[in-house]
Amino acid sequence: MTRTVRIPAGWPATEEEARAVQDELRARVVLDEPGPPPGTGRVTGVDVAYDDGLDVVAAAAVVLDAASLDVVAEATAVGRVSFPYVPGLLAFREIPTVLAALDALPCPPGLVVCDGYGLAHPRRFGLASHLGVLTGLPTIGVAKNPFTFTYDDPDTPRGSAAPLLAGSDEVGRALRTREGVKPVFVSVGHRVTLDDACAHTLALTPRFRLPETTRRADALCRRALQDATTRH
Repeated sequence: MTRTVRIPAGWPATEEEARAVQDELRARVVLDEPGPPPGTGRVTGVDVAYDDGLDVVAAAAVVLDAASLDVVAEATAVGRVSFPYVPGLLAFREIPTVLAALDALPCPPGLVVCDGYGLAHPRRFGLASHLGVLTGLPTIGVAKNPFTFTYDDPDTPRGSAAPLLAGSDEVGRALRTREGVKPVFVSVGHRVTLDDACAHTLALTPRFRLPETTRRADALCRRALQDATTRH
């Protein structure tokens, strides 16, 4: 079953309003908790897909058993795109539908893995941090590219990492999940350390560059978007 989501009352409508919300919520990010041990309990991937022409966004949440990586539960939600496309403010386009997908799950999600950024964000408050603060859940971001940040290429073997830098500040890590394959870019969202965020990412990438959470959620949100837009 797919939930249909309305844009929440009072949702930011301008860049200035959105940045004010980021400033307020960023102060609540928790960085000194280790989070759940990697490879234990449940871990949930969230992702979104858009049809901007039809003003539709679909979100998916897929819960995996962290040890076996088997799917435990999944849920989707569809709604209107809730904010214009502005780099650095993409979470405001996605949060209402992602929250609805998480709320529709029949079990607690455990650690949440976002296809995107946490602290590795120009304002140090990407989707993973935003989602973590709003839900109270431990969250990490695993992105496909380094956004605007710099890094040295990690060593070739799987598990090698290099700091993702904003000036001299480490905002995440470039992490090699497959030998000789382009790294992914891991950052803390909320209530997880960077070391553990990387360990979780490696536990979720036994065969492919991207975490199983992201691969499953990506496929599911695309199907949900196709279902929603073919009904128009």
